[in-house]
Amino acid sequence: MNPGAFTHGGSAGLLIRVAEGAIQEPGWVSAPVLDPAAEGGVRVLRVRKDDPELGKAEPRGFEYRGRGYLTTLSHLRLAWSTDGIHFVPEDRPLLMGEGPDETFGIEDCRVEFVEGSYRLTYTAVSEAGVAVGLISTADWKNFTRHGLIFPPHNKDAALFPEKIQNSWWALHRPSGLGPGGHYIWLSRSPDLLHWGGHTCLAKTRPGMWDSERIGAGAAPIKTPQGWLEIYHGAGHGARYCLGALLLDLAEPGKVLARSENPIMEPLEDYEKKGFFGNVVFSNGQIVRGDTITLYYGASDSVVCGATLSISEIMQSLS
Repeated sequence: MNPGAFTHGGSAGLLIRVAEGAIQEPGWVSAPVLDPAAEGGVRVLRVRKDDPELGKAEPRGFEYRGRGYLTTLSHLRLAWSTDGIHFVPEDRPLLMGEGPDETFGIEDCRVEFVEGSYRLTYTAVSEAGVAVGLISTADWKNFTRHGLIFPPHNKDAALFPEKIQNSWWALHRPSGLGPGGHYIWLSRSPDLLHWGGHTCLAKTRPGMWDSERIGAGAAPIKTPQGWLEIYHGAGHGARYCLGALLLDLAEPGKVLARSENPIMEPLEDYEKKGFFGNVVFSNGQIVRGDTITLYYGASDSVVCGATLSISEIMQSLS
């Protein structure tokens, strides 16, 4: 599901999130966890459903003894294509979770080519929380891990492709308990590693398609009218759709326009039914001229493609 997208050496590449789960037996819930001490590097936590210490449980995860666990363990895997439509995945994982901050895996990678290398911002998951990590590569063979750039609870980090006001910028989604919500924030950095100047960019909208939570997709697209960001939003019933934000070119903290209605929503059977239904979720795209080739996950089960017109999206924002 939910691939990052890029071009390299004349080919299109997808960095796909693959989620693998333990067999769920009747009367039990199970969670795979990375553990270097276990055989094969993975252990499976099994909890009886009638265990009094088992808390809230749903298809994606459960709580046990005050800690949260996921029912799947995600890694990132490459797939290549010469036409952007027919992809061949590599036969083994490219990147897996490493260390105590990634014991529940790594997810939902955004890819942006910045200063001579590809920068991968991804969600790192562990019992300590959900955070944002950064990896860089120039050739998709050698990788440098830079560690966490946003601490828990944070995800959906997308880098701008160039400096603005002599700084690097990123969209991200901090959230937690108490006041506030699942909103899109904007931050700036001198070096892509140390981030500050945090400001809330966009909030959920009561009664609309993005009333419950929102988050950034792939990198903002530079257009003459402003930075165009395709983002996801969930409303009542956790139905995930896609919309657009238009940000000022010189001051990206200024929102110029925002989708009143979704530009894409789950309508096909494979978008409505799956591991977690009624979801279209994108964090990968390739832009050529007016055309956005959008790669997205549907119902947390399959990877899909769609083409969108930048000019048509702009018209919908006017």
